[in-house]
Amino acid sequence: MQMRIMRPLAIVTLLLAAGVAPALAQQGPPPAGGGGGRPAPGPPLQLTSTGLTDGGTIPDKYTCSPDGKAMTQPANMTSPPLAWVNAPAGTKSFVLLLHDPDAHARKSMDDITHWMIFNIPGDATSLPEGVKADSTVGVQAGNVTGQPMFFGPCAPPGPVHHYTFELFALDTMLDLQKGASRDDVQKAMDGHVLTGTVLIGLFHHQPGFTMGPPPR
Repeated sequence: MQMRIMRPLAIVTLLLAAGVAPALAQQGPPPAGGGGGRPAPGPPLQLTSTGLTDGGTIPDKYTCSPDGKAMTQPANMTSPPLAWVNAPAGTKSFVLLLHDPDAHARKSMDDITHWMIFNIPGDATSLPEGVKADSTVGVQAGNVTGQPMFFGPCAPPGPVHHYTFELFALDTMLDLQKGASRDDVQKAMDGHVLTGTVLIGLFHHQPGFTMGPPPR
């Protein structure tokens, strides 16, 4: 009686072993990268400039006062050259934001937007020096004056300000027009940011600097 029970159990065990072993063999080794089959992350997005160093002083050439003495009109201001590497797979566009987190217009919670350009093509790797209002390298949002163009760093004499260039890689193009507000651009970016990086330049004017007429 005991032998009759054990024999079917032995047969079932052999059948299971015969079916499971080939299945395990077909699975092969685990995929590279670990983490449940997810690919290993690539190198991080990096933003650089030949016109300034990260954490260094921004030259007068790229500020609101190229001569270091008096503020000029925005049309005469020169944006620095920028370049980046290691964009992630799936990048469809870039957004660049230059802002001054050490200043707040009209004592509001918002800091100063000096430049914002979106829909930079996903295969781009740089912006040239001196991007003007009519440039086609991307679509420019409104700056602190409401103009869709670069407005150079312009901190008064006193503590240095940390001018922050932020570059974002997006998985989409943004359906916005030239002159869109920073808030509108950031709302459209939400849910589409693949990664980002930062470059910071320091600047403040020396004593004797003249603010000049309001920008127009």
